[in-house]
Amino acid sequence: MLYYLALYIERIINPPGFGLFKYISFRSAAAAITALLISLIFGSAIIKYLQKKQIGEQSKIELKDVGNHKTKAGTPTMGGIIVLISILIPTLLWANITNWFIIIIFITTLSLGLVGFLDDYLKVIKKYPKGLIGKYKVVGQVAVGLIIGGMIYFFPELFSPAMEQFKTLTTIPFQKYLNFDWGILYIPMVIFILTATSNAVNLTDGLDGLSIGTVGIATFALALIAYVTGNFTFAKYLSIMYISGSGELTIFAASIVGASLGFLWFNSYPAKVFMGDTGSLALGGAIGGLAILLKKEFLLPILGGIFFAETLSVIIQVSYFKYTKKKYGEGRRIFLMSPLHHHFEKKGLHESKIVTRFYIVAIILAIITMATFKVR
Repeated sequence: MLYYLALYIERIINPPGFGLFKYISFRSAAAAITALLISLIFGSAIIKYLQKKQIGEQSKIELKDVGNHKTKAGTPTMGGIIVLISILIPTLLWANITNWFIIIIFITTLSLGLVGFLDDYLKVIKKYPKGLIGKYKVVGQVAVGLIIGGMIYFFPELFSPAMEQFKTLTTIPFQKYLNFDWGILYIPMVIFILTATSNAVNLTDGLDGLSIGTVGIATFALALIAYVTGNFTFAKYLSIMYISGSGELTIFAASIVGASLGFLWFNSYPAKVFMGDTGSLALGGAIGGLAILLKKEFLLPILGGIFFAETLSVIIQVSYFKYTKKKYGEGRRIFLMSPLHHHFEKKGLHESKIVTRFYIVAIILAIITMATFKVR
């Protein structure tokens, strides 16, 4: 909105300085600052409202003897509302909202946020123990993936001329001038990526500040990737796909970074609010959606290594437990508890130390991800 207003003022009045609004770098910085301010200004009011309505985290029996989790019961949840408005409003203000990259990532984030909101609503307000039944949650995730994948596959010309050429391609890390073609498997791949990333971030959201901090780190790297992908000069220099129009995604990614910093203000240990599925599903979908639109799906296991490890720990734990129960009549475990962060809690590490170390790993993984563009 402000983007169009600035362009209109420049065209009619042409005051000095308004040319800045044409630059993605300026609008990205403005979006990040706007997101941060929205989080900080409206965050306290939303948290107080959640406290007033007694919308708090329920005690989890399986975590009663783990770390400080028994003290977390009653902490306001559904704080993902703060994250969502802090991402979506700056995007509307600073991005080109007629750009289909922005339209698609906006729809992806909002839709998965609504799926998460419904789950939180049923769990916290309606007091359904399991919230939204798992299969219905998956149906929502698959539906979003089907729409997004279908739009890219059948209507690539809406995005940019380059998207028609690259629609089913993805970059192979550490390889120059070599891409992988998903072909007819493209739409199933999109569904899988969006479902996997949204659930992975959800699984990571178990310690104060863990999920939102690692999301902020990963999205900062994605903002840089979006900028170079949408810039002809940088894309040519790095020998990566140049996708005109995708640079606008930098503004969306910058909004997530600002929103993450703002929410971390309240979510850091000891947390004053949890984001719940409203935030975790939306943020996971946003990360997956950005990777899909930027043709960097194969970078997700590196960039989202924390989320990948957390999810893998659950899969290994459940699979091994079922296997040993069937073979020996008694289920056995590889980890003391899953997801992985709870394993380290069981080993006696304080959650703030675990979170800090996970941040360090996330930063290293982000650096490695960026290095893939030159080490080829």
